[in-house]
Amino acid sequence: MARLSWKQNENEASISEAVRLVREHGEPLPPIADEQGFGGMFDRFADAKVVLLGEATHGTSEFYRARAAITKRLIEQHGFSIVAVEADWPDAARIDAYVRHRAVPDGDDAAFERFPTWMWRNEEVADFVNWLREHNKDLAEDERAEFRGLDVYSLNASIRSVLDYLDRVDPDAAKDARGRYGCLSPWQSDPARYGRAVLTGQKKPCDEALLRQLQDILDRRMEYLQADGGEEFFDAVQNAKIVHAAEHYYRIMYEGATESWNLRDRHMFETLQSLLARRDNAKAVVWAHNSHIGNAAATAMGWQGEFNIGELCRKTYRGDAVLIGFGTDRGTVAAADDWDEPMQVKSVRPARPDSHERIFRDTGLSCFLTDWRENGQADLTGALSRPRLERAIGVVYRPDTELYSHYFEAVLAEQFDAFIWFDETRAVTPLTHAHGKGMPETYPFGL
Repeated sequence: MARLSWKQNENEASISEAVRLVREHGEPLPPIADEQGFGGMFDRFADAKVVLLGEATHGTSEFYRARAAITKRLIEQHGFSIVAVEADWPDAARIDAYVRHRAVPDGDDAAFERFPTWMWRNEEVADFVNWLREHNKDLAEDERAEFRGLDVYSLNASIRSVLDYLDRVDPDAAKDARGRYGCLSPWQSDPARYGRAVLTGQKKPCDEALLRQLQDILDRRMEYLQADGGEEFFDAVQNAKIVHAAEHYYRIMYEGATESWNLRDRHMFETLQSLLARRDNAKAVVWAHNSHIGNAAATAMGWQGEFNIGELCRKTYRGDAVLIGFGTDRGTVAAADDWDEPMQVKSVRPARPDSHERIFRDTGLSCFLTDWRENGQADLTGALSRPRLERAIGVVYRPDTELYSHYFEAVLAEQFDAFIWFDETRAVTPLTHAHGKGMPETYPFGL
């Protein structure tokens, strides 16, 4: 008992010291509504090629609005031209067409109408999208900032996009593609069933046919580029890559979470690389969850064999990648009880006493930036280098099992280069279709 008490006292002493150092190094941030003031606090990171902006939940207004303010500053003042988000490529393509004043891709679907709709169909994102469209209005086409999706979940929509493209530029190739994609047709609307069918031997894998389809499009690159000038070809190639990757994802998801997680984040990283390669001296801002943009090697995820886009960026771009985490203590969040269930506005419980969040809360600072990217902060990085719990809320939030469902161990000083703290936050505001009244016909969220 005495040994346990001594250990508890030691832990409390280390936390108290960490609180003191974070308070000492923390830089209070202006209100987010002061976008120039808030965004200007992040000019120090503008030397990077990739700035990765996280979030501790998928449904917190302050995280979205802060990322928007930072991104606007990086685009306006520092030449960043790519916004790449944890979202499906075809949905983001509708946003991209709108913000770059291009023709909207074929199809009547509004963007982001699949669960979890509130993650990108919210007022915070819509405000940023409208700003980006206005920003791009008077720029030359090749100077306009783009909005792209990085994720792998759009199997059905990506198949449709490839077929629509081939119908326009090469109808004979479209027939071949329909034959190859037909391998997946019984499962397109529920690809997880395809994975189960392969696992149980009821279905042969479709991967070879899908790889042949991707290769066929790449082999006809010069011919297709003459037909469309490059933008539509790039979109078709990316969708063909997604179909191939998604098939693999759903096929291995029953083999273990590590393999499917790594495939997904590798795909996101490779998509980011493809986007950067298309522009001279390109610089990108990434919006994704902390669990994706922080260095996985410094977390329990990495210790069990998972990697993520943040770790891959750090290894590839080294000091030219900046990883910025976000955190909060309490408030409300938009989330569901389970996958495919309705969104609710849920109360976020105060952070656990053995968590990194507790340290930031106990500073008494309501909204601040802690930056340990540069040298000379050994005391701060040392205090944040002890493994502690960190909270991650996704599209599902289960407060009753919060420790098991939402906390993981991490070394914060190695996971991120900087951390943005909001003591209390509120849920995002989902869009309704009425939000599009009076908007142009190209408005991507529906009219």
